[in-house]
Amino acid sequence: MPRWNFQAVEKAAPDASSLTAARKLAVPGPWSETGSTDTLVWGRCQGSGRTPYQVSIDLAGPAYRCSCPSRKFPCKHALALLLLWVRSDGAVADAAEPAGFAGDWAATRAERAAGAAAAEARRPVDPEARARRIAERRATMSAALEDFAQWLADLARSGTATTRRQPWTWWDTTAARLVDGQVPGLAERLRDMAAAVGSREDWAEHLLTEAGRWWLAVQAWRRWDDLAPETQGDLRSYLGWSWAADDLADAEPAAGWQVLGAHRDETGRLKEQRTWLRSVATGELVLVLDFAGGPQPLPMPQLDGSVVDVALVRYPGSAPTRARFAAPPAPLSLGTPLPSGGSLADARAALSDLWQRNPWAVRVPAVVRGRLVPPYDGAPATFVDESGDTVDVLGPDPWDALAATGGAVTDVFGELEERGLRPLSLVGVDR
Repeated sequence: MPRWNFQAVEKAAPDASSLTAARKLAVPGPWSETGSTDTLVWGRCQGSGRTPYQVSIDLAGPAYRCSCPSRKFPCKHALALLLLWVRSDGAVADAAEPAGFAGDWAATRAERAAGAAAAEARRPVDPEARARRIAERRATMSAALEDFAQWLADLARSGTATTRRQPWTWWDTTAARLVDGQVPGLAERLRDMAAAVGSREDWAEHLLTEAGRWWLAVQAWRRWDDLAPETQGDLRSYLGWSWAADDLADAEPAAGWQVLGAHRDETGRLKEQRTWLRSVATGELVLVLDFAGGPQPLPMPQLDGSVVDVALVRYPGSAPTRARFAAPPAPLSLGTPLPSGGSLADARAALSDLWQRNPWAVRVPAVVRGRLVPPYDGAPATFVDESGDTVDVLGPDPWDALAATGGAVTDVFGELEERGLRPLSLVGVDR
């Protein structure tokens, strides 16, 4: 198992305050019985109580366990132990066998994973019941989308300018009807638009564009049986009709996939994690989407730049190709170079091509070469490629990335959207 670096530990932190607290604990003083194998790191950390906290980390997941009462994953103790381990200064020594508490935890995890796989394999499939569920779902969605079509027609008649005078309840009531009609994806976009109309300077153009996509979705749904399977997959994802296990093909054989970068979003009560993978053998790009609702945590993100051996289960659809892990990924290596960065023009051409295949797509992955420019005098941070082409940077100001690159030209992997570029990882930058 390759050793992580500081950047990987920072990525694993659930928030900045946890990382700050972990740095204070990343000293040998409070730690005892530390050690590591190829897949496990463990130690005991003396807190305010009499009994030290037991901390165990499965590097392959990655997964974390700490006996402290924190509800954050990983907690500050797990992050501190990782910081000690990546320093490679002997504070966490290599060991042939894990400590008892760490070994027991790892064995329990392996037994649970094996049990879940066996239960899934034994689960019977009833074709008639499945067909009945699909028919009932389609009927419910059809009614909701016809109601939404009438709402769109009323919007067109009254004019988009009137939307700025509408209260939040006007949007939310319509979104709630879509949720009741089992179209949660469209409902979430409607609520996002309510916020955008009140906050974006280009709200009118944005609303017109999105309303076009909504109307296209309604028209495509009316012709569902005539759509190609790939388009059905794209539309189903856009509307928020989730996939059951028996809707998907069997898992592919395990193969090497490089983790390009990951990003977490939180919209309403739903958290989303996007992980972009690149096939080591073919260069194909795949998106792994994870969701968590309410207090449920998202899976631990994979390390940027690492190569994992994992079997994928693909979802129907055209682009971007979406998949899920069929089993926990097994790390193979860390620090494999990414492809060389291209220009923003190339990335925009890729986004345009994506929209021709999937008009409801939001973003395209891209490696671009250039430099980050910090925000200045009220203007947002930007990315400038080697030809001088510029795009706004999405998300928080990229101070960490600027500190890592010193403002120099570098290759950046990120997500290009209509409004800008969201950097996710820096190619060849280690800290």
